[in-house]
Amino acid sequence: MTQSSNFKLFDDPLKYYNSMLNDIENAKKYIYLETYRFNNDSIGIKFRDVITKKSKEGIEVKLLLDSWGTSLPSNFFADLIKNKGEVRYFKKIKLFWDFFTKNHRRNHRKILIVDDYISYIGSTNLTDYSINWRESVLRIDSDISLSLKKIFLRDYKIYNKYVFDRVGYSRKIKHNNCEIVQDVPSLTRQRIRKKYIRLIKCANTQIVIETPYFLPGFFMRKALSDAAKRGVNVKVIIPKHSDIGLIDILRNRYLGQLYKHNINFLFYTPHNLHAKILLIDKDVFSISSSNFDYRSFRYQHEIALVGENKSIIKQLDKHILGTIQNSERFDYEKWKQRPLIQKFFERILLPFRHLL
Repeated sequence: MTQSSNFKLFDDPLKYYNSMLNDIENAKKYIYLETYRFNNDSIGIKFRDVITKKSKEGIEVKLLLDSWGTSLPSNFFADLIKNKGEVRYFKKIKLFWDFFTKNHRRNHRKILIVDDYISYIGSTNLTDYSINWRESVLRIDSDISLSLKKIFLRDYKIYNKYVFDRVGYSRKIKHNNCEIVQDVPSLTRQRIRKKYIRLIKCANTQIVIETPYFLPGFFMRKALSDAAKRGVNVKVIIPKHSDIGLIDILRNRYLGQLYKHNINFLFYTPHNLHAKILLIDKDVFSISSSNFDYRSFRYQHEIALVGENKSIIKQLDKHILGTIQNSERFDYEKWKQRPLIQKFFERILLPFRHLL
């Protein structure tokens, strides 16, 4: 990255939205936006109107929205399209014999690129309902934005394709002390998951994970347990109540087992914790769109920024401290005494863990 690179971490969606809108307002060349959810609510309408205004000024506008996560009236972007703005919906839902295998491969990435040098990457969708959530979005003022631009344009190109060059579309991109790690749907490749496991295996003192949905596979559970066994302080921070109740039920099956392996769990209590962060030894970080679950690692197009930038790590450390201050510890004794009906549903949901 260049010496003039600047980074700002947002955990408050409203501050993130305002910053993003300000950069869009100041766009001189183009606006490229890729997101999972873009709702027909006050936030979505505000973004649509500002982006439409810029298209009327002659700014190039391209939007890539996931057709599973985003459901909008057909005329929602009519004025934008009338002014030469482009909107594409990633892999529209189709009713065919392999409904789940193909339709489950969603684009879960959240990135914005403005004028070659400003970009955003992280966890936040463009919706009203997540205004009070705790998020993790990084504003990047750096030439790494050019790489995110290339990634966006490739995603834009394959928006309706189920067959494409998976190796090329998941290649790592390095920028000095950081790299962009890309995931595409794959049962074997799973670059973000494998990157995280390697980082966890190298941890010496501390591992902190923030994630809204925690359904780790065997190798992830083993890596975390092995790290705790060798004396690493492992903290996993999850919301006490996420926005997906079924995942909350199923994740409870793992908590007690991992707690017995010295993994510390904290429940964020004020609202939903939707941040997607990994911090190793206060030396290596990841900010991503990916959850710690089967669905993100196996089936979705995800993106992560991983690196050793001191400015980013300092901000993440402050963010994590704030999260912990608003969290309560996992109660193992209470977990052991959870109702039989809860254990029943944990078992019933277990075969569907790859799809939740």
